[in-house]
Amino acid sequence: MTRPGDFTTRPELRGTFGVAGSTHWTATAVAMGILERGGNAFDAAAAGGFVLQVVEPHLNGPGGEVPILTYSATGDKIEVVCGQGTAPASASAAGFRAMGLDLVPGTGLLPACVPGAFGAWLRMLAEHGSMPLREVLEPAIFYAEHGFPLVPKIVNALRSVEPLFREEWPSSAAVYLSSSGHPKEGDLFRNPDLAATYRRIVEEAEAAGRDRETQIEAARTCWYEGFVAEAIDRFYRTQELKDSTGERHGGLLTGQDMADWRAMVEAPATYDYHGLTVAKCGPWSQGPFMLQQLALLRDLPLDEMPPDGPDFIHTVVEAAKLAFADREAWYGIRPARCRWRPCCPMPTPPSGAS
Repeated sequence: MTRPGDFTTRPELRGTFGVAGSTHWTATAVAMGILERGGNAFDAAAAGGFVLQVVEPHLNGPGGEVPILTYSATGDKIEVVCGQGTAPASASAAGFRAMGLDLVPGTGLLPACVPGAFGAWLRMLAEHGSMPLREVLEPAIFYAEHGFPLVPKIVNALRSVEPLFREEWPSSAAVYLSSSGHPKEGDLFRNPDLAATYRRIVEEAEAAGRDRETQIEAARTCWYEGFVAEAIDRFYRTQELKDSTGERHGGLLTGQDMADWRAMVEAPATYDYHGLTVAKCGPWSQGPFMLQQLALLRDLPLDEMPPDGPDFIHTVVEAAKLAFADREAWYGIRPARCRWRPCCPMPTPPSGAS
């Protein structure tokens, strides 16, 4: 807790009922609304996370990943839900070299891995949530169907990729652009295909059974073995799109890759720093970098330096640089978890979902 006069880059949030926070006010309002309707923190986090996929498409989306740290007072235990999908089974260093590539392209179809966010949110909901799946997904469906105002950064992102979308990624252009150009700041933007996809998942899940655990598992099956996986498999088998190499390549991701993956629950990486235990996700994420930075700073006299002064800032930045250097040189990914970890924009497959 900060004290009057303490340096901080964020305001302190306090409450007696609950608190929600995110990078977009709509998702924050949705999460708080879930709490007010009787949902627990896990319901609220998932609902807010799905809404972020709608209202911040320049930052994340249904095809992405999610690192989740959970704490349940019931078990007094911190856990990690790994929402990082694996690379395709056919992806290998030798295979990329055979294509004449020394590096995995940063965009396009080749770097795509199994979209892990959906499965990770569902695993968290199944084990810790309380609300029916429909109530958790309804806000995301609503905003995708009825629209939300575009913030400047989305517009700027669309402006920068408009030529690529129009010339090389037509299915992405169909979602994000119009015949007259890219949307403008403040425009009400809709994504009806995404709304239809989530609505169909909810309907198929409810048809599978009445209890929430059955519905959540049925929704996961829809995504990783059902109509969503089929659409992804079809797209990657039939398309060759231009990527950051300047050439067109097909993709490696298959329906079988989707079916073979499940979100895992694992122990967090932790570090004790002056009486506080800091928990982060494992080396498949950026998490251990922060723990190493804290280890470098632990025995330095930071409390003697003004937190907005040059000595404090220089010390913290230098520790960050060292930790990042070690991350680049030494951090690895366990083969059972993921053979590659790309983090990049990908073309948007046609939904084929509704």
